[in-house]
Amino acid sequence: MPFLRLRIGLYAAVVAAIFVLASYKLYRGNDARTPQKDEVLIKAMLQGLSAVHYQPEQIDDNFSRRVYDLSLKRIDYSKKFLLQSDIAQLRKYQTDLDDQVRRGSHEFVDLSTQLLKQRTKDVQALYRDLLSKPMDFTVDESYQSDPDKAQFPADAAAQREEWRKYLKYQTLIRLAEIQEEQAKRDPKKASTPALSATEMEAEARKRVLKNFDEQFNDLMQTDDNDRLALWANTIANTYDPHTEYYAPRDKEAFDIELTGRFEGIGATLQQKDGQIKVADIVPGSASYRQGQLKVGDVIQRVAQGAAEPISIEGMRLDKAISYIRGPKGTEVRLTVKKADGSIQIIPITRDVVILEDRFAQSATIDNAGKKVGYIHLPTFYADFNDNGGRSSAEDVKRELEKLSHENVQGVILDLRNNGGGSLTDAVEMSGLFIENGPVVQVRSPQGAAQVLNDRDSRVQYGGPLVVLVNKNSASASEILAAAIQDYKRGVIMGSTSTYGKGTVQRIINLDDALPAEFNAIKPFGSLKLTTQKFYRINGGSTQFKGVTPDILLPGADSYLDQGEKDADYPLKWDEISPARYRAWNQPPAIDKLRAASAARVAASPSFKTVQDIVARMRKRKDDTVVSLKLASFLAEQEKAKAESKRYEESQKAAVALNIAPLPVDLRAVQSDTVKQNRVRRLSKNLVKDINLREAVAVINDQLSAAVTKR
Repeated sequence: MPFLRLRIGLYAAVVAAIFVLASYKLYRGNDARTPQKDEVLIKAMLQGLSAVHYQPEQIDDNFSRRVYDLSLKRIDYSKKFLLQSDIAQLRKYQTDLDDQVRRGSHEFVDLSTQLLKQRTKDVQALYRDLLSKPMDFTVDESYQSDPDKAQFPADAAAQREEWRKYLKYQTLIRLAEIQEEQAKRDPKKASTPALSATEMEAEARKRVLKNFDEQFNDLMQTDDNDRLALWANTIANTYDPHTEYYAPRDKEAFDIELTGRFEGIGATLQQKDGQIKVADIVPGSASYRQGQLKVGDVIQRVAQGAAEPISIEGMRLDKAISYIRGPKGTEVRLTVKKADGSIQIIPITRDVVILEDRFAQSATIDNAGKKVGYIHLPTFYADFNDNGGRSSAEDVKRELEKLSHENVQGVILDLRNNGGGSLTDAVEMSGLFIENGPVVQVRSPQGAAQVLNDRDSRVQYGGPLVVLVNKNSASASEILAAAIQDYKRGVIMGSTSTYGKGTVQRIINLDDALPAEFNAIKPFGSLKLTTQKFYRINGGSTQFKGVTPDILLPGADSYLDQGEKDADYPLKWDEISPARYRAWNQPPAIDKLRAASAARVAASPSFKTVQDIVARMRKRKDDTVVSLKLASFLAEQEKAKAESKRYEESQKAAVALNIAPLPVDLRAVQSDTVKQNRVRRLSKNLVKDINLREAVAVINDQLSAAVTKR
């Protein structure tokens, strides 16, 4: 989920102090009993949210209904477990949840947990029974695949019928895959005979059974801490989509996303067939240097140093990872099964793992003798706990310096799929392209907006600029894109609009906020809560609406209902007074650039194919009833494959970009082939990117216009 955070300053310190005070006051009553952890957590959260959230809720029946509705959506979104009789039992608490959180009771949570546990056991027996019998794919029947259009089953018989169709649909998908595998099979090279129709159907059911057994194995491992985290997060999310509760391990994942680093062994793990397998080794990590752990190894047991090992076989992946990760300098001993069947104990001393792919990278594009610089920024990363940590603004500044040494005549900054991050870095990065002045306005619930300025009059790069965005560009990405657009400093290009997240969050460590008398039941985790909204310097908010690009490009994500406006309980759009600023003295001729781009896009076979596919995807998205008849299903699959093939062929036919890594980057890693591959990978992945090619064409239009003016 996109996020945005300021460095800790005076306002942040005040917010934290208010939260601590509010949480502490909660327990200064006459109740002598010792509260339970769930009661402490929920009450502390609500007290703090009431004190410092941007738009605090009244804890009343309306609040209760919101929590109730979101809870049902979270615990059984597919509507395949709970029956209507279960919903009737839960509905009696629809307007009582506000009273329960005040009392510190949890009748609704207890009942929903009890019902879901029982229904999960019932459904496990149900799917195993249904998958034990052959299925008839000649019957003309259909399945509703959209949960929003479905109803909770009326009774056990209706639930069985719903699961029968659902499992038939899943088996149909596997059967189509198996038939395709058999069609590609070379009889001369095959060691076993071809499967008959009966055998293929049985194999399809077997694969579905295996998949569901793995899913239900994870479901059965849900414990009280998981349920408490889900309940706390559901309550938090009723305030807005970005107010969230983080259990301790979830906060760790958030920090990794923001900083691009963590402490551990540096191995990417996956769960398959109930086993924890090594999928990749991070170059330069502790595992990489130690050398014994290999891709494909199965980790069976984990020991903290010389302690007794713990078996992780069949364990949920996130829990297994929590045993393997740990502080820098500590030892973990992994009992590993190798590909040859041998068992080996591998000791690894944990260290800081740097995720290099999370950081800014650049390349150059040869555009008919003119050099264009390209910068890929996956996130606005910053390490708030380490003054020597990486900063996205500093890294982009460094990439611009390298590109200037390459004498580039234009720059493309790629913020596609960039979910945001550090607000401070967004402001500093915007300042690399303008002289000085306001970048964004930030407003608290009370008081006037604070204007965040670029105070550095230097312009790191002053030439033609294009910023690429899409529907997944959010938060800090929207701040930078909006500033560039408002200053008329460059051209924003992308599909329809950006995500639409215009809020600022603070993270409160609940262990710090709660008094020492609760140390025995810590840790509590953290609360990320919305405390401010940000606004463009023209006064408009990016909240809900996002940023509309200057030049629209057809995109595969155009058909998706994806963005802030599609989330549960988003804050609404509004506007404030504009800040005082002076636009760039040589603005791009947007109207002319837009017209020239539209003409190229209209004449492009590749873009025409994208537009056709998007139209069909939009239609298919609305048509959620699927046929369970094999012949009809395969016919639809053939149509989809034909569309996919047409798209792939159009991309292959597109003129390849002449894009290359920077010589300085290659020289820096010349002795490390793994790092060399990383540097080259960026260029290889972009060669056939038609949106990037159009961005280069827009840069070229600006260069041509500049020559004409001379």
